[in-house]
Amino acid sequence: MLVVCGLGNPGDQYSKTRHNVGFLFVETLAEEMGVSLNQTKHGGLFARGRWESTELILFQPQSYMNLSGGPVSELMRFYKLETEQLVVVFDDLDQAPMSVRARKGGGHGGNNGMRDILKCLADDGFHRIKVGIGKPEHKSATKDWVLSRFTDSELLTLEQDVFPVVKDRLRAAIRQLGR
Repeated sequence: MLVVCGLGNPGDQYSKTRHNVGFLFVETLAEEMGVSLNQTKHGGLFARGRWESTELILFQPQSYMNLSGGPVSELMRFYKLETEQLVVVFDDLDQAPMSVRARKGGGHGGNNGMRDILKCLADDGFHRIKVGIGKPEHKSATKDWVLSRFTDSELLTLEQDVFPVVKDRLRAAIRQLGR
């Protein structure tokens, strides 16, 4: 079993924003799996199903980005999962827009949701898949940038070009687990 956690902020006002790219990916994967993120468990929206022969828990913490660690650690404890069974998908300001990077272990990379997960899990051995959102020209505009909505063109690029790469990185994490 593997947990795929997408980071973002709950509520319609944050829907399809750059900061919610993790939520968007989990929603796309849920649709592909034929499951619905309509259960609330462990402080987040939750669905369980199979994807390409692997049992997945899809999870969207509903505690706001900066407090993602509590719900994630509660879910992991409840299912008695090891940190290597966690994949977190989130946005990265320092990456080129629409680029994807994956790694296992490491720091928070300036993402406050990741910072909180690391604090709550006390183990950095989980998988991270970062989707680049770029950053504004002036640092003072960062908050407005991350909370701005993707354009229709950008959403199409996510769906057609970026999320298939994220799925490839998810497959690689599954292979590392030997499942």
